[in-house]
Amino acid sequence: MSSREVIVPLRAQAAPRDSFSRPIRDLRISVMDRCNFRCPYCMPRETYHERYRFLGSHERLSFDEIVRLTRLFAQLGVRKLRLTGGEPLLRANLPDLIGDLTDVPGIEDVALTTNGVLLSRYASELKAAGLQRVTVSLDSLDAQVFTRMSGGFGGVEEVLDGIEHARRAGLAPIKINAVVQRGVNDHTVLDLIERFRGTGVIVRFIEYMDVGNRNHWSAGVVVPSKELLERIAERWPLEPLEPSYRGEVARRYAFADGQGELGFISSVSQPFCGDCTRARLSSDGVLYTCLFATHGTSLRDALRGGGSDDQLLELIRGVWLGRTDRYSEQRASLRRAARDERKVEMFYIGG
Repeated sequence: MSSREVIVPLRAQAAPRDSFSRPIRDLRISVMDRCNFRCPYCMPRETYHERYRFLGSHERLSFDEIVRLTRLFAQLGVRKLRLTGGEPLLRANLPDLIGDLTDVPGIEDVALTTNGVLLSRYASELKAAGLQRVTVSLDSLDAQVFTRMSGGFGGVEEVLDGIEHARRAGLAPIKINAVVQRGVNDHTVLDLIERFRGTGVIVRFIEYMDVGNRNHWSAGVVVPSKELLERIAERWPLEPLEPSYRGEVARRYAFADGQGELGFISSVSQPFCGDCTRARLSSDGVLYTCLFATHGTSLRDALRGGGSDDQLLELIRGVWLGRTDRYSEQRASLRRAARDERKVEMFYIGG
């Protein structure tokens, strides 16, 4: 070996890039496959009934396993974490996990997505544990529409109370995610904006997506972000904002009168696959490289089979290097070609 040759340890090697040169920067960790809602576009009640078998506690990753994997993902370039579900606040002692994750070297941001019903109970504890910000799923302020879209569980006032507790606790920014469906809740969009304009809470509208296999998606129910933008701008003039970072999912706009901002997540009409840096880890330890994936790679089996850190790093690295996902850019052709393939369900890996 030449005196100039250096053997680079695995942990010091450059972060992997997939087949389209996309790095891995964001990790979404589902900590719970159960949920206390039955939203038709995610967990329709007729499928996820009282006899449905969810994961047992021994099947889910333990907190120690999640932290260990997070340390490895951080070595490969992950800087941002988002805890999801199902409903993550159903996982007992979740603040303990958040406290451990904020101590992982390299992790710069830890966030949580929740339906908000339990947020009033846990907001202060989550903040004390190190949680930085929270996103609340809230599709409408109209009580009847909310009931329809939540599957009949929870109430608007409970969610609003949770948001207020999060604000008082100092979780910021608070973001509201609303999935918009034509003929279902699109007529309540302006009310949602009016409620939060000027409060510091950022409302984001998400185009209805064909995630999973059970939400009866059709293009006709999608309300394109451009249409919503035009409708909103007639009421409140808007100005486009520059992305906060490369790969930012939402296209952001500021109210011209200075009363905050809103965002649009447009996976259907304006796909953003080219800048996607997100990996997803299910609550039973399966790694997925796309929200619309049809298969994943079990990290739990490697963990519990005695795999070393270097072996796990190599496994994760290999999955990312082989990543070719561009579902939203190829939606029409992939839907025709994969009619018999089962996509992973959103509640299982988070949105």
